[in-house]
Amino acid sequence: MENQYKVSSKREHPLLDVWNDYPQSLSNNAKSITSPPSIEKIIGDMFAMGEFYYYAINIPDSTLVNLHPNILKIHNLKKYPKYLKEIIDLIHPEDIEFVMEAERMTIEKMSEIGWEHQQSLKCSYCFRMLTAKGTYEMFHHQSLHISKDKNGALLQAVNIHTNIQHITQTNSYIVLVAGIGYRNDFHQMHYNKKPGQKLPDYSLTKRELEILSLLALGHSAKQISSMLDLSYHTVTTHRRNIFQKTDCTKTSELVKKAIDWGFI
Repeated sequence: MENQYKVSSKREHPLLDVWNDYPQSLSNNAKSITSPPSIEKIIGDMFAMGEFYYYAINIPDSTLVNLHPNILKIHNLKKYPKYLKEIIDLIHPEDIEFVMEAERMTIEKMSEIGWEHQQSLKCSYCFRMLTAKGTYEMFHHQSLHISKDKNGALLQAVNIHTNIQHITQTNSYIVLVAGIGYRNDFHQMHYNKKPGQKLPDYSLTKRELEILSLLALGHSAKQISSMLDLSYHTVTTHRRNIFQKTDCTKTSELVKKAIDWGFI
C-alpha cells in the first residue's frame, strides 16, 4: 500500500505532483510517539503576528474544511473555497515553483527524521498572495500533519497563513522544519542557495525560540512568565540573551530578523 498510494482532487493543483512523488509521506505504518495535539493546541503553538486564517486539508481529495472566516476578508472572497487549488491560485505565479520545492524539502526532511514523528513536525516558509487590496503581499505559511487512519494513510493537515507584509516584503526563501511538543527539531533549509551563502549562525535554544515567538506576538515578559510558568527573572534573562545573539535592540527588529532567518 505504501508504495502505490496516491491522492487526487477534482480540482488538480501543482502540489499533487509533489505529494505523489513521496507515497510514504501519504501512507506509512509508523506509529506516532505521542497522541497528536488538538487543533486548539496546534493553533496556540503557531506564530501569527498579524491577520491570519487557518484551514484543514483533507489530503485524499484536497478538499478544505474548518476554514477561519478571516480568509474571506483577507482575500476578498465571496464564499469559502472548497479545494486547495483555490488557495494555490491566490499565490503569486512566480512563487509557485518555490512553494513546490519547499514542499519537497519539508517532506524529505520529515523522511530523514522518521515518519513516526510526522505529526509533531511543523513546516513553515513564506510566499506572496493576492489580497483584498488587489495586490500581492507576503504571507507566512505554517503546516502540520494532524491525523492518519488506522492503516497509516494521512487524512488531514492544518495550514495557517499570516499576513506579514507589515513586517517584511522580502522572501528569505528559508524553509523551516521545527519540532513541537516533545520534539526539539530545528532545521533551516535555503532554497536555491548560492555558493558560499550561509544562514546566520545564531544558535537559539528551544526555550529561546519559544520566548521569541511569544515576544513576536506582543506578550510582555510578565505575561510570558505566567504563560510558561517561569520566573520573571528567567524570562528577562532569556530575552536579553535573544537580543544579544541576534544583535537586535527592539522587538520589531527582532521579529523581522526572525522571519527573514527562518526562526519562526
